[in-house]
Amino acid sequence: MTEKTLIRVGHSPDPDDAFMFYALAKDCIPTGNYRFEHELVDIETLNRRAFSGELELTALSLHAYAYLADQYLLCPCGASMGDNYGPMVVAKTPMSIADLQGKTIAVPGTLTTAFLALNLCLGGKPTTPAREPHTTGDAGVFKYEVHAFDEILNLVEAGKVDAGLIIHEGQLTYGDQGLHLVVDLGKWWMEDTGLPLPLGANAIRKDLGQPTMDEVTALLKQSIEYGLEHRQEALDYALQYGRDLDNQKADDFVGMYVNDWTIDFGARGREAVATLLNRGHEAGLIPNPVALEFIG
Repeated sequence: MTEKTLIRVGHSPDPDDAFMFYALAKDCIPTGNYRFEHELVDIETLNRRAFSGELELTALSLHAYAYLADQYLLCPCGASMGDNYGPMVVAKTPMSIADLQGKTIAVPGTLTTAFLALNLCLGGKPTTPAREPHTTGDAGVFKYEVHAFDEILNLVEAGKVDAGLIIHEGQLTYGDQGLHLVVDLGKWWMEDTGLPLPLGANAIRKDLGQPTMDEVTALLKQSIEYGLEHRQEALDYALQYGRDLDNQKADDFVGMYVNDWTIDFGARGREAVATLLNRGHEAGLIPNPVALEFIG
């Protein structure tokens, strides 16, 4: 019997990623010559691990991809796009975007797309490069502290920071802790550019070679399609990663980030990625221009 090729997959432990990878994780589809090993860790950890290229297929923030385009290609499927919604800044007391001037904001990682969008929105220019690991920083117009994404709401509620940049299901639950929305960065981006905000993607290591990259990407697409076609089944699996989400909120959250954009970026989605990374470079937040490369 031929030894199957191992593909190590990294994705974050939240409902939308779990939903996407359900069919591969639970052997719901035939995988041919490949076997998949899943590692579930937060997105900023995946962003940083990608620099060593240890995972063949990994979820990445599109901000992080700006530093990794020499090692990884973007898969056309598996995107998380904020279509007039996205990461949010929340605070304990009502405030405006202008009120964030000089405040300390808890952020889920400096390589996240949320952090890039926050700086674009506020005109921030961090003094420490994003790819350099650090826990506190100064972006000029605001200061920031790096924390695990699932700790940020509690830090804001406890008054340990002035505001928090929230990703994942916190976008649906921040009100439960009595917090106030300052800005929805996906909405801000749509008003500014007319485009959805591209947050995350799946990327595959270039050294696997074209045939393997094509075949693994096709299996990823089949897994996403299986989840969409067997929604309740995939949702039941995804719920275990929903932390405090009830079934309805988990379904809502999956619907926000697993949809037509996830099947394929399409021309508009690719334009959105190019626009985001170009703006990041023009603002001095990304050091070099990024040549976007997709499989197919």
